Amino acid sequence: MMLQVLACGAVVFPGLFFAFRRILPCVFKHWNDADVVLVSERLVSSIHAVMATTAGAIVVASCRDNVVNGRHWLATYFVIWYGGPYMTYDIIAMYLSHFHRFRVKGHEDYKQHSLRTINSFIRREFLLVLHHIALLTVLLPVTLVRRGGRGGDFFIGCLFLTELSTPFVSLGKILIQLSLQNCWLHKANGGMVLLTFFMCRIALFPYMYWVYGRHYGIPLYSVPFHLPLSTNLGNVCILAPQVYWFVLLCRKGFRLYRRSRMPDLSPAAPVTDNPKDD
Repeated sequence: MMLQVLACGAVVFPGLFFAFRRILPCVFKHWNDADVVLVSERLVSSIHAVMATTAGAIVVASCRDNVVNGRHWLATYFVIWYGGPYMTYDIIAMYLSHFHRFRVKGHEDYKQHSLRTINSFIRREFLLVLHHIALLTVLLPVTLVRRGGRGGDFFIGCLFLTELSTPFVSLGKILIQLSLQNCWLHKANGGMVLLTFFMCRIALFPYMYWVYGRHYGIPLYSVPFHLPLSTNLGNVCILAPQVYWFVLLCRKGFRLYRRSRMPDLSPAAPVTDNPKDD
């Protein structure tokens, strides 16, 4: 039974990825392998994000009256069915995107897969790989063990909601791939990226502490002292990279805003500029 459950996500996400890899070249015939793999990865990430956000909203709504002891079956089964398998798949998909990107550029080491290409990927995307492995090896076991005791599924549902920003991030990459980085949709999407990322990946953590404190009638500043050290450290480890990535997003957004305010010195400027390097 457990293998059948794990097979759900293990089949769905790779299956979608390979399906997109077959379909996209038929629609966008001028795209190279790197373009196809990048967009395929982003589309699958968006699908997973919609699933996770929906599951999170259901769990949070179901358990909001009892945030500490409330339970919902999705809190555990989504992690097992789709969360764990997706994290494993996504590491492989990110590596394939990395590999094809450098292969298209003509790097000698990227004529075929090797330990050197894997090591290069890990060095370049170390924080993302570490983030995925931590969620895979920490969140999944903790969720399973916790079900043997009290509830707390409200907070697991909140963690699912962190995926709300992913479709907007992916849409931004896809719009750039379609050379639509100068349209109003890309600018509006950039605002949504910053808003959803801040609300669901940063502000969400103090909100969870506040909800916990309200349940027990204690002030927000006292909540960390009422929680196990492991819980606080786990939250810090999850929050820290989110803050780092948010700063990077703000810097990129500021660069794009400043660039849009500058007068065009040449009509060809938008064509020669390569937004993929931002």
